[in-house]
Amino acid sequence: MQSRAVPLEEGKEPSVINRTNQSKTSQLRLLRILVPFLALCVTFSVISIYTIRFFGINGVPTTVKSTFQPCYEEPRSLEQWIRPPLNLIHTMTDKELLWRASFVPRIKKYPFQRVPKIAFMFLTKGPLPLAPIWERFLKGHEEFFSIFVHSLPSFQADFLPSSVFYRRQIPSQVSEWGRMSMCDAERRLLANALLDISNEWFILLSESCIPLYNFSVIRHYLMKSQYSYMGAFDDPGKFGRGRYNESMAPEVNITQWRKGSQWFEVNRKLAVSIVEDTMFYPKFERFCRPACYVDEHYFPTMLTILAGNLLANRSITWVDWSRGGPHPATFGSSDITEQFFKRILEGHNCTYNDQSSSICFLFARKFAPSALEPLLQLSPNVLGF
Repeated sequence: MQSRAVPLEEGKEPSVINRTNQSKTSQLRLLRILVPFLALCVTFSVISIYTIRFFGINGVPTTVKSTFQPCYEEPRSLEQWIRPPLNLIHTMTDKELLWRASFVPRIKKYPFQRVPKIAFMFLTKGPLPLAPIWERFLKGHEEFFSIFVHSLPSFQADFLPSSVFYRRQIPSQVSEWGRMSMCDAERRLLANALLDISNEWFILLSESCIPLYNFSVIRHYLMKSQYSYMGAFDDPGKFGRGRYNESMAPEVNITQWRKGSQWFEVNRKLAVSIVEDTMFYPKFERFCRPACYVDEHYFPTMLTILAGNLLANRSITWVDWSRGGPHPATFGSSDITEQFFKRILEGHNCTYNDQSSSICFLFARKFAPSALEPLLQLSPNVLGF
């Protein structure tokens, strides 16, 4: 039997033929995968076209919303501009704070029902031993006042949540009597108080101050006043003009040099003038150092130059210098009598709104902690609260 032989293609080896067959098989497998995929794509495209035609282009989302949130909250209502700070603690530097506090609306008429308030600003080293007398004085008038306390940075107040002094400390720095750091503390108090747009009057007080009338009398006196209260007189002696340094010219010449009490009561306009000052501050910081006591000269001189016609040129905080010395008299428990207050409240004559008045002082100092109990006993009948 003859065997059947399968002739090979001329010039080709058996391995070449095998590779050709494998290639054809791979192409067929690829086509089997691509054909269903292409069919699926066509089907999806057709469905999308008919969906857009049926529901309209707006029914198909064409953009992706960003989840990015800005790092600030844009004010959406007037309330966010006029609401006072809920927390007095902030991280602003003095430079940032004074800049922020100097903002002034150009339109004078407020677009809301503004209730003008009094800012009571306490400049103290630490505790407020006479706080109970102030609590009684302020009770029932919460919508008409605000409180700010500048103490030593290390001092931690322990007022109860029910107290008007609770959480009313502002960020503070060490201040020294007779130096620019004392004026810095006063400007710091003013600036923080100015952040509340409802504050209209700004009263600088110490821990030894007390009110001499009830809240209604004091508020009426201030709100109706046409002038701010800061002593600013020309003292020709060595403790007045004798402290002037010629290097302060031309910003301040000797005829403009004034002296006055550290304790003042100013309206919002002059409070802004104090915190926005950059012209006089460098001169006083550099050239008014002990024995030139800057807290007695800086504000009286500056405001006399800028707005002398707006000053009553007197203080409404009573003090007793009759005992002599660099500091006024301090009164303790044994001094607090009805006769003592008659001496403070009666027998005075001054000018109020260009008219003669017998009410010349609204506050008094200095009172020791021991004076608290007799003050609380006498205040209802003598002081009216």
